[in-house]
Amino acid sequence: MRFTRKNVWGLGGTWAPPILWYARGVAAMRARPLAEPTSWRFYAAIHGFDKTLWKQHSSFSSSDAMPTSAAIKRFWLQCQHGTWYFLPWHRGYLHAFEANIRAAVIKVGGPSDWALPYWDYFRANQSKLPPAFASPDWPDGTGNNPLFTKQRYGPANNGNVFIPVNQKTVVNLKPMADHDFTGVSGGNPGFGGLDTGFAHSGQNHGGLESQPHDMVHVLIGGSDPTKTNFDGLMSDPVTAALDPIFWLHHANIDRLWEVWRKNPSTHVNPTDPNWLKGPANVGDRIFSLPMPDGSSWNYIPADMTDLSKLDYNYDDLSPDATAAQPAQRLLKLGASPATAEAMKGAAAVATGKNVELVGANQKPLRVAGSEASTSVQLDPAMRRKVAASLAMNVAAPAPDRIFLNLENVRGLSDAAVFQVYVGLRDDATPADHPDLLAGSVALFGVRKASLPDGDHAGEGLNFVLEITDIVDALHLGNALDVSALNVRIVPLNPVPEAAQITIGRVSIFRQGQ
Repeated sequence: MRFTRKNVWGLGGTWAPPILWYARGVAAMRARPLAEPTSWRFYAAIHGFDKTLWKQHSSFSSSDAMPTSAAIKRFWLQCQHGTWYFLPWHRGYLHAFEANIRAAVIKVGGPSDWALPYWDYFRANQSKLPPAFASPDWPDGTGNNPLFTKQRYGPANNGNVFIPVNQKTVVNLKPMADHDFTGVSGGNPGFGGLDTGFAHSGQNHGGLESQPHDMVHVLIGGSDPTKTNFDGLMSDPVTAALDPIFWLHHANIDRLWEVWRKNPSTHVNPTDPNWLKGPANVGDRIFSLPMPDGSSWNYIPADMTDLSKLDYNYDDLSPDATAAQPAQRLLKLGASPATAEAMKGAAAVATGKNVELVGANQKPLRVAGSEASTSVQLDPAMRRKVAASLAMNVAAPAPDRIFLNLENVRGLSDAAVFQVYVGLRDDATPADHPDLLAGSVALFGVRKASLPDGDHAGEGLNFVLEITDIVDALHLGNALDVSALNVRIVPLNPVPEAAQITIGRVSIFRQGQ
């Protein structure tokens, strides 16, 4: 049977049948004990588990029997973040979860063709949390709605949950224009992420993972304004899959991967055997998930590239935004129309792996309160090389792309969102200069990445923002010949000192052919 995932906002009302059956399926899975592989909490622990945090959120108690050590080793703490496996692993995770909850739906009398809805928060008038998730009540009872959780605090930490898509400074679809699936350290992180092995908590998130995936997680979850470092469920990878909205968000991320693939001339998945065959190809863990019949389903990324073989599709794969064309940049930099036409498409984008450091600040930066700033010292030789690339009078395939890196970001709270400005004067008001906004980052996963006994020995996360447009403007205004660029960090909400957020280094890299 072919299952069709539909936009939750187009199902026909707050408690349209697919949503009501989802709630009943969630209730059925929640009624099962933690140790049961098809239970709600077991499936959440596949994405992440921390006994202390789960206790804080009333999702674990001393009376809970743990699964067998073999089951934990095979299934738990498996989610892929900061890796080129992010998209295929989560596609498999969604597929297996959907099969489990469909089985639960059928068991309580629901339709055999039930499919998981998705939430396309980029569509007009659909950015607010779907109402079935916002009330503690539902048609089957009062105060026990399985889709509701109070641990959603929203962008302003006040319980009003929505995705601020009209503020392009916060949430956007820029990665949808990326030609490269696989990224490179320091430069373009790629649509799908960097080449890694098994990475449950990788340092470098890919384009779609960073924006909108991470951002939407943190904007939904937020943090409890009455408690220090008490983040909402969706704000931390360890607790995120406990929230029923998690699955609708990830269905949309999965859909966006398929939308990206609709441009097959330039948007292609990796052909490297280490991606196609997954981390087991290099001796790491296999991807394995429990199915409703009691079996274990093992899969590899190659199995995730064709939706027709997975028996589902989406009702709408139209793009949510029109990507800027590379030729427009070439014309702006002074290329002739003939040159811009000849270099249109992927040829006009610097996709090489040649990445060089242009400059960096001198010491770690602490982020607390409403702002933090630093100065990135530029190397004169590298600055001249960038300027020469942008001059459009050299025989280069494409002008450089420039990337700002926030390296080794550490902290105790995942709920922070930063807006990052480049070249802003000390006396300037950030909101008055959207042209100097490099972008936004969400610290999804930073707490775990900062643990000294974690996967990367507490080195934290790295964030990459493309500042090519800002550097282009400086070049065209003859203002690129400077010794340093100011970088200002403006949190969406003030960051408490107790969050202990630090940025190890702020750096700028050029990426050319």
